Amino acid sequence: MSRDLRRVTRALLSVSDKTDLIEFARALTGHGIELISTGGTRKALADAGLAVKDVSDITQFPEMMDGRVKTLHPKVHGGLLAIRENPEHEAAMLAHGIGQIDLLVVNLYPFEATVAKGADWDDCIENIDIGGPAMIRGAAKNHNDVAVVVDVSDYSVITEALAANTGSTTLNLRKKLAQKAYARTAAYDAAISNWFAAAINETTPEYRAIGGALAEAMRYGENPHQSAGFYRTPEHRFGVSTARQLQGKTLSFNNVNDTDAAFECVAEFDPKRTAAVAIIKHANPCGVAEGKTLKEAYEKALRCDPTSAFGGIVALNRKLDADAAREIVKIFTEVIIVPDADDDAVAIIATKKNLRLLVTGGLPDPRAGGLSVRTVSGGMLVQGRDNAVVDDMDLKVVTKRAPSEAELADLRFAFRICKHVKSNAIVYVKDGATVGIGAGQMSRVDSSRIAAWKAAEAAKAAGLDETLAKGAVVASDAFFPFADGLLAAAEAGATAVIQPGGSMRDNEVIEAADKAGLAMVVTGHRHFRH
Repeated sequence: MSRDLRRVTRALLSVSDKTDLIEFARALTGHGIELISTGGTRKALADAGLAVKDVSDITQFPEMMDGRVKTLHPKVHGGLLAIRENPEHEAAMLAHGIGQIDLLVVNLYPFEATVAKGADWDDCIENIDIGGPAMIRGAAKNHNDVAVVVDVSDYSVITEALAANTGSTTLNLRKKLAQKAYARTAAYDAAISNWFAAAINETTPEYRAIGGALAEAMRYGENPHQSAGFYRTPEHRFGVSTARQLQGKTLSFNNVNDTDAAFECVAEFDPKRTAAVAIIKHANPCGVAEGKTLKEAYEKALRCDPTSAFGGIVALNRKLDADAAREIVKIFTEVIIVPDADDDAVAIIATKKNLRLLVTGGLPDPRAGGLSVRTVSGGMLVQGRDNAVVDDMDLKVVTKRAPSEAELADLRFAFRICKHVKSNAIVYVKDGATVGIGAGQMSRVDSSRIAAWKAAEAAKAAGLDETLAKGAVVASDAFFPFADGLLAAAEAGATAVIQPGGSMRDNEVIEAADKAGLAMVVTGHRHFRH
């Protein structure tokens, strides 16, 4: 037999997820493969009428300590790690009565799922698998001889290989399975270590591991020459990762990035209080609004920048209805993402076959913690998610004039949006809708001027004679280092300002606001977004 091929004579199966287990095990026995197993897996196989040996019969030790110790034994690990055709290893196996194990099938205790359902500390600890990862790593190391399966989806890969190779696996297959096995245990340990860090409030642990499972291999990344994949992390946060795509083309790398930005932005608005819509282009909002209905909110959001909205992403904070759907399909849109959608709305969207419709099952919590990760050359930056919410902030009036109730509502709205606009960010808002957004500029005064220009352009598009910024409020994601950015907003017609404060020249900026008759509040919280 070719050294590339290894016949499978004995398999160890120990799985928490028993999906397709019986059918797979029957396929193995059809090739004359002996089955050994543990605990619940052994019982499931035996109950199905399959011949299976208990691991304790092999090791001559019973499962003990509530199942914590069952496979941690030389007769298991020796069978996995022994190098075939190595005289010293063969002699050790013969001397100690160790039989070879040619196939290991293990999926781990459901630690991630246990955490996701909010289990207590003890329950989470008991769902940390020990024997499983140890066996997986041993089998993967000895991939020249042993095939290791950690995913139910690979059962068919094994059965097809056995059928094609008269009960054997190929070296190429074993290498692929080994790589997947190491990645699975790495992601598993990453989930455990990050859970531990959060539980003990360790914000900067000495080592930080990040892991995820492939959701989709993409055609390319931001540009066609870049490879890309979309991975789900253990964090259960409603969004693209939880969404069902009801129709439309496969999402691209940029679609996923922009759609996530849109949904996180619209989630700032409590659906019990108001309907809200965010339209995103290149990860920046080009229009956000609230209204009595989703249709009204969409129309107001679109008015802010109808040119940029073409080919954009639309996110809604409530169940998509037919009225809103009819408005959205009037212009070219790449993706719609919603917590839910009614049948009539789905039917309307279906008339646009390339329009993607994603239903997530819920909204992400803007106050929830979590990690934000970005790679840099030779490393990565890890920080807590920006979960500051303006409704929780103690707003301080610093000018002679206090904002009116209407201005204050719009100021809060504007600061919500600033959190989701690339820095430097300036946002004009009037009557619960953005009317001008300046994003990503190197100087704050340029962002202020661009936002004012956008407001003027929106007015022209709407057939109005004066800028939409007149009578609006303005938000800045960080303090004004000089009064020029503030004065640019005043010149555009803004009446009130919200900003974090904290500049060495705060007094100059406040004085300029007073002279211009502006009301100003400071939040004490910055929302840089790079």
